[in-house]
Amino acid sequence: MSNYTGNSLLTGIYAGLTNTYSYLAQLNPDGVTLDSISNARTDSKNYLNLNQSFASYLQTNFNAIDKDGDGIIGSDEITNYTNLLSSQGLTRAQLTQLAASGASGLSSDTINNILEHFDEMDTNHDGKITSAEISAYSVDASRQEKIDEFNHRRATNMSTFYSDDSSSSSTDSYSMLSYRYKNYNND
Repeated sequence: MSNYTGNSLLTGIYAGLTNTYSYLAQLNPDGVTLDSISNARTDSKNYLNLNQSFASYLQTNFNAIDKDGDGIIGSDEITNYTNLLSSQGLTRAQLTQLAASGASGLSSDTINNILEHFDEMDTNHDGKITSAEISAYSVDASRQEKIDEFNHRRATNMSTFYSDDSSSSSTDSYSMLSYRYKNYNND
């Protein structure tokens, strides 16, 4: 498994959500609503400037972000939401949704590896993974990789002797090997 730095992985997600929100807030002074997100996503002037994946995530998760239920995502609500995600982590469903929308900013291989090892990373078994859990798993995986590499190279109890065949006959070489083997085993 590659060496993952949890902070760099999830920080990109939080920054993407915040930046997309900021862009949407500039377009609509009354606040970011479901309608304003939908309009920005279909407006040809904004289409190329708007991160469609993060906008889709905001649209899909609008009610979870709009904590006061007023139909507007305020700057404090998006900040609280990303801080909550940062401190409590992301669920498998959230990671899957971000990956499916392309909003994670991560390669599909990275997301697939994280999802494949999600349960191993979730050391407190709360159904979410944090930056710290991803980083800890990465360190443990790298450590185990080095241990496995060392164990593969570890010398065995069997010794190999080499001799120059030009200086003795094959019978002499066999005799010497037998002598060394017997003496080695009698020590």
